[in-house]
Amino acid sequence: MGSPTVLRRRIGGELGKLRASRELNAKDVAAALGWSASKLSRIESGLVPLQERDAAKLLAHYGVTSADEVKHFLGLTRQSRQQGWWHAYGDALPDWFRAYVGFESDAARIATYECELVPGLLQTEAYARHVIRAMNPTESAEEVERRVALRMERQLILDRHQPPQLWAIIGEAVIRRPVGGSQTMAEQLHQLAAMADGRPNITIQVLPFSAGAHAAMGASFSVLSFDDIPGSVTYSETTTSSIYSERPQEIARHEEAFHRLMAASVQPEKSIAWLKKVAEEYSP
Repeated sequence: MGSPTVLRRRIGGELGKLRASRELNAKDVAAALGWSASKLSRIESGLVPLQERDAAKLLAHYGVTSADEVKHFLGLTRQSRQQGWWHAYGDALPDWFRAYVGFESDAARIATYECELVPGLLQTEAYARHVIRAMNPTESAEEVERRVALRMERQLILDRHQPPQLWAIIGEAVIRRPVGGSQTMAEQLHQLAAMADGRPNITIQVLPFSAGAHAAMGASFSVLSFDDIPGSVTYSETTTSSIYSERPQEIARHEEAFHRLMAASVQPEKSIAWLKKVAEEYSP
């Protein structure tokens, strides 16, 4: 069935289709139920858990009266409220990042561009520890280790029997910035090269400084796609918040930007060679 996050998105999509089939405006539906328009939008996007009472109100508003249909739908709603594995990490996982981890857990394809750091799914433990400590300077060593453990557990999706296809583009600044010192960077870049060279589901490209201005200046983002539900999700974040979108125009815009980045980046085979070369430069 997939993670609770993806199940919520599937349910939200079905509710959106029901509303559209009745030719109802989202703003009017929300007003009729005494909700804000943003609440209905977030329900249809699958970004928030759906209460059974709210699901029942929507079904009744859309004229769904079959007892079997209502029972089935409410059953799915209950399942969607179950906790995913990541909830065990509590405060180590910010509320605004929980939805992303859920989407990531069930994605079939992940396209990600990072201008500042190695993508989380590809970080070594040492590199992750230095990044997390730098971004959370007031946290205790125990709290930092919890965040590191969470990041390492996220990476287990790459070891599944059917892992997602991961295409990562990283800016040259990522491989030039000595996070954690020379040894940490050498290990990190060697691992990137090994993963790109040895795993058919992972492709890595480096966007060189020489590319100049490009399609995603200063804006890291990811596009996640799924096999069992239509459409994709785009994701970008700041230091303390995140932005999700499944609007077709936003997805198309990010996909076009990613394809432009692919064209401007060093080709995968040459990127692997470059990663190995820079790793040797960092080696003691």
